[in-house]
Amino acid sequence: MTSREVTGFWARSNGVPRSLASRAFTMAFALVQWPWLLKSLWGGPKTEKAALLARLELADDALPNLGSWKADTFFLHRIVDRISEARPAEVLELGCGATSLVTARALALHGGGRLTSLDGDAGFVEATRAWLASHGLAADIRFAPLGPPPGDWPGLWYQPGSLPDRIDLLLVDGPHWTLHPFVRGAAESLFDRIPVGGMVMVDDAARPGERVVAARWRARWPDFVWERPKGGTKGLLVGVRG
Repeated sequence: MTSREVTGFWARSNGVPRSLASRAFTMAFALVQWPWLLKSLWGGPKTEKAALLARLELADDALPNLGSWKADTFFLHRIVDRISEARPAEVLELGCGATSLVTARALALHGGGRLTSLDGDAGFVEATRAWLASHGLAADIRFAPLGPPPGDWPGLWYQPGSLPDRIDLLLVDGPHWTLHPFVRGAAESLFDRIPVGGMVMVDDAARPGERVVAARWRARWPDFVWERPKGGTKGLLVGVRG
């Protein structure tokens, strides 16, 4: 959940009630993972940003602000790598923003697949739609209100309505950790839509909360091959369905 501009520290739940226990757990967990949270605020080297814009044939000012919870250059480069290699027909993104621009542009350059992006903040959705339109890019950027999560995961989750039956690439960069440290675990509710050879990519995988999520996924989804590619400071988790 990131905008074109600098992103705020706290997530917006848009009036959805959260239990006192959930809030307390999140605050306590922040004391554990604060070193990783600081790393999450860095967007990557300027040289890597310039290289990313060059390979996407975008202007130097197309990504004015990385960092402040946005995806870093390492994650963005890996998205472009995957799209250029696999040419996915259907990409679903959780959390719109910088990743939306990069993904939509990479799809336009490599195969013309479709991007569907979900975000729980209506303001971010409108800003991202306008941002992509200013670059002549098309995507289905949706406001998906936050509500009860599926399965046994805590926090809140997107209520998107209909989604593609097949997801060739799933990008997990939301919801925000301040809703709950394990909030992104509910992304597994979409794994059945991923075909053999399809991929999941999770940003901020070095954080303790995401490590707990990754451990549960490894146990629950043994038909995926999970790995942590080296590089970047925020960590990236990649799962490929076998």
